[in-house]
Amino acid sequence: MNDHYAAPRHSLSPNAVKYWRMEELISNVIAGVILAVLLYLDWLFGWYSWIGWVLIGLAVIFLIGIVWSILSPPLTYKSWRYDLDEEFLHLQFGIWSRTEQLVPMTKIQAVSLTQGPLMRKYKLASLSVETMGSSHAIPALPKEKAAELRVKIAHFAKIKEVEQ
Repeated sequence: MNDHYAAPRHSLSPNAVKYWRMEELISNVIAGVILAVLLYLDWLFGWYSWIGWVLIGLAVIFLIGIVWSILSPPLTYKSWRYDLDEEFLHLQFGIWSRTEQLVPMTKIQAVSLTQGPLMRKYKLASLSVETMGSSHAIPALPKEKAAELRVKIAHFAKIKEVEQ
């Protein structure tokens, strides 16, 4: 039996950093275009002066967000750990505030994989575990590892696959 108070040993895929950065880049490009259009419209139509100041404030916040989107993926990657045995799924994560969760296998009701187009590009998947009162996820695992963990968790939690 594992010592459940020891730190989890397994980390996410190193591709998680690339995936999160690409996800942030797409969001930042969309937000930047919207902000640029609003600034242009403010200049073109001479809206009330307070609108211009609000847009400048949003631009400053946007620039800070860009810096954070560059710094946060490697920090998030380093903070994420998980482990699994017959009794518990142990999760540990958080950059500023560390969260540790022990999810009893007896409480797990469903386990699933999700994989969007960007995750497929980097061969990643997110594993979600559902209990009666909560949901837990391990983001950005290698696709094969996520599928393997899904089967292990389903076995340990005695979840039967439902035919549809």
